Amino acid sequence: MINRRKAIRNAILGLGVATVPRSLFQKLTVDDKFKIALNIANENPDKYWQLIQSQFNFANGIRYFNNASLGSSPLSVIEAREEYSRTLESFPSKYMWGGWKDQINEVRIEAAKFINAESDEIAIIHNTTEGMNVIASSLNLKPGDEVIVGDHEHRTGVSPWLFHQEKKGIKIIRPILPLTPDDPQEIVETYKKVISPRTKAISMVHITNTNGMILPVKEICAIASEKNILTLIDGAQSLGAYPCDVKKIGCDYFTASGHKWLFSPKGVALFYARKESQKWLKPFIANYNYDKDGISKIDDYNTRNLPDVLGMGAAIQFHKMIGLKSIMARTLDLKKRFLSRLKDHPQFKIKTPLGQDQSHHILTIEKIGTDVNDLKESLFNKNGIDVRGMSSHNLNGIRISFAMYQKEEDIDLLIDTLLNAE
Repeated sequence: MINRRKAIRNAILGLGVATVPRSLFQKLTVDDKFKIALNIANENPDKYWQLIQSQFNFANGIRYFNNASLGSSPLSVIEAREEYSRTLESFPSKYMWGGWKDQINEVRIEAAKFINAESDEIAIIHNTTEGMNVIASSLNLKPGDEVIVGDHEHRTGVSPWLFHQEKKGIKIIRPILPLTPDDPQEIVETYKKVISPRTKAISMVHITNTNGMILPVKEICAIASEKNILTLIDGAQSLGAYPCDVKKIGCDYFTASGHKWLFSPKGVALFYARKESQKWLKPFIANYNYDKDGISKIDDYNTRNLPDVLGMGAAIQFHKMIGLKSIMARTLDLKKRFLSRLKDHPQFKIKTPLGQDQSHHILTIEKIGTDVNDLKESLFNKNGIDVRGMSSHNLNGIRISFAMYQKEEDIDLLIDTLLNAE
């Protein structure tokens, strides 16, 4: 941590922040120093991204391309969470039960703005899986009713429906999505074909964790709404990396962990429920407010790790300082750099659709004739490159996560290591 702080300081001083009086500079928080440095570095893209990279503290020798599994929190978020933890331990009963009421509410407000919702449509839960379970356990479905859950859903997006509903005689419909469709309309048609008068809900990912394919959720939600079918979006791979405007999407529910692309502390997530759809909700954990209307009963845990919640607020602020447009442009540039050398290479096959709005920051690629597990191990052993191996759906490919903390030389090393891997 000391070395990382020195790196931040050196980066800031190197950008010209030394013009700030030393007495004032020493009193600034890391967050404030970072804001100043970002403003100065904005005129120099290379220094700008170098500064952002200095906020992430990966182990020596690790090249991290596995953000779609779990993200790393930047230094400012880590320090904010640690400070909240120290405060909590200084007066536990005060801060656990009411002392941070206004601050927690502010996190809720900022989280709502982040996805274009109202604060009374937002609950702060633990992870995406919990959000999926809230919905799957809430709906009062009857034998013969159907729920559509596509074949590219995360396994914890499927399990809640199997556990809470299938045993009651509810039929879980699993449409097979095209792996690399030429047009998003192919996916829309796939869902349309399996909708029936018995369909009561559609549960779908915004972006698949298998190959980074972006689903046309807006179009599918519009079709569902016309037929009074409830829609639940798993936004684990989109929140923080891709636009998540729940009003434009038109879904009834949206849930996403913050520990991937929002770079928040681990174990904290958003849960959105449209006001008109909150009447169906039942708390997954019953507490004082279990029988009240509205969404507040969903995250009424009594005792929980509040520094994580407040840390998510710090993560949102960090994200806003950079801006989603800048983050998306950066990750797209990194992906283009990667594809410029391997897209048409005869040894490789891209397993992700590359059309506009069909994918963005996640890419799955197969090295033809090489087992994915062997390839993943080779990458790590040779150059400390961490990726996710994907063997389902006949992928046999490594899933690469492109994130703003990566350097151009990291991309080049990944490419060279792939080319030389056996």
